[in-house]
Amino acid sequence: MAERVQKVLAQAGYGSRREIESWIEQGRIEINGKPARLGDKVEPKDEIRLNGKPVRRTLDLAPRRILAYNKPEGEICTRDDPEERTTVFAKLPPVKNGRWIIVGRLDINSSGLILFTTDGELANRLMHPSYQIEREYAVRVLGELSDDRYRQLREGVQLEDGPGRFDDIVDGGGQGVNHWYYVLLHEGRNREVRRLFDAVGVTVNRLIRTRFGNLFLPRNLPQGQWRELGEKDINHVLAMVGMDEALPDASRQIKKKTGKKTARKKQTRKKTSRRTSQ
Repeated sequence: MAERVQKVLAQAGYGSRREIESWIEQGRIEINGKPARLGDKVEPKDEIRLNGKPVRRTLDLAPRRILAYNKPEGEICTRDDPEERTTVFAKLPPVKNGRWIIVGRLDINSSGLILFTTDGELANRLMHPSYQIEREYAVRVLGELSDDRYRQLREGVQLEDGPGRFDDIVDGGGQGVNHWYYVLLHEGRNREVRRLFDAVGVTVNRLIRTRFGNLFLPRNLPQGQWRELGEKDINHVLAMVGMDEALPDASRQIKKKTGKKTARKKQTRKKTSRRTSQ
């Protein structure tokens, strides 16, 4: 069955569909020796090359993995930085096949929950506006919102890339000149939280993402460290975007990991032929 080349590469873990579409436009992908074009479809017999190297299409059988990462301020959400600043990818564990794809970028001055996955199709769905994935933030601002500014942020303000608003905003209290608010969005436009507050004349001096969809930032996960999701949490994420198929057995080779360097323990699989009757 023929499928679009960006979908095939995304399922194989090479990147998100959006990334792969940009590679097609840059001429980095070939199909049977010819430059790929947006909309091209491929069949199993077709040869795909990325940057001149053959694509291993069997990667979509590799374990689906998801990491929760607690980003500190000062790190940037890119793989390589010309200024050699620390990136969020620097501390992630190696991937045997494919690579880590970031879900839910944060700017350099923000902190909190970021997800990484080896599944390009999953990453694409989590970031696509049509799935309306909730994002929750704890925001510290200078001063306290007036009733009028509070209303504007709930009803909507005009930004340079179109109107925007918070789906919910809750007063979190505060002391002195600083005040906390908890805000909720269903989209992930660039620096939208900061821009919304700025649009009503309020300065944000701290921003933490505390939730992405049905995943909360773990309270016991230190900044700069990651935690690999177990089967239960992975299935919750899949269900959130309509990918509720069973996980491959290989994805349970590692039950739980953290960003601390620990020795890996070999696990043996137990086979059973026991049947249950209803």
